[in-house]
Amino acid sequence: MEPDYGETWAYESIIGALPGIDLSPGGAIAIQLAVFEVAVLGLGWYYDLRTAAVAGTAAVVVAALGSAEMLRISAAARQPETPEPYRRLLFGSSIEVVLSVLAFVALVTHLFVFDLGSSEPLVDTLFGSEPPTLAVYLMLLILWDLCYRIGTGWWASIVGLWRSIRYRFDARTAAVLRRADREAVVFGLLQLPLLPFLTEQPVLFAALAAHVAAVLVVSGSSLVLLRRREY
Repeated sequence: MEPDYGETWAYESIIGALPGIDLSPGGAIAIQLAVFEVAVLGLGWYYDLRTAAVAGTAAVVVAALGSAEMLRISAAARQPETPEPYRRLLFGSSIEVVLSVLAFVALVTHLFVFDLGSSEPLVDTLFGSEPPTLAVYLMLLILWDLCYRIGTGWWASIVGLWRSIRYRFDARTAAVLRRADREAVVFGLLQLPLLPFLTEQPVLFAALAAHVAAVLVVSGSSLVLLRRREY
């Protein structure tokens, strides 16, 4: 079923609206992964930034997997038997973009204000005392990609819990929605590979770990409620 633009993530709408380009979901993710990874490896080689290249590769892979999870969640949520208010709130409100912007601004503030007063700022650890402009630009672009997916995952979990509290479902619909909630759990767990790169950054480590834990609690609660409210 082809989604209407009122029932898509901003990520899907951008891809679908590109003039003269008809990309499959898998093709779009493959291009995303290839373009970012070539850029990471190319700048890592040019500026001799091995640590940054490894961290960047991990972030690019997590973002690409996150794109796949977004599409899996949306495919389940858009099934015709799911409640229309649920779909409208999940996709039409664009709240995931707002959450993503708030997360990204908080992250940039941490990196370039709070963290600069520490003994080992993350930017210095990755890029040295004189960070290359292009490398920092690419870092911020990838971090936005991650923040967008984190915001989307969090919103999918919140709306899923609201839906499970608000409605009752037949067995068929409940099975579809359980699939959406399970994908939201996987979406949250996908952020865990980033934690080893943040062991020297206690604030970022705690924030990311708290995000994953919150998604597990919220989506897990939604799954439990779905079973209890199934008729």
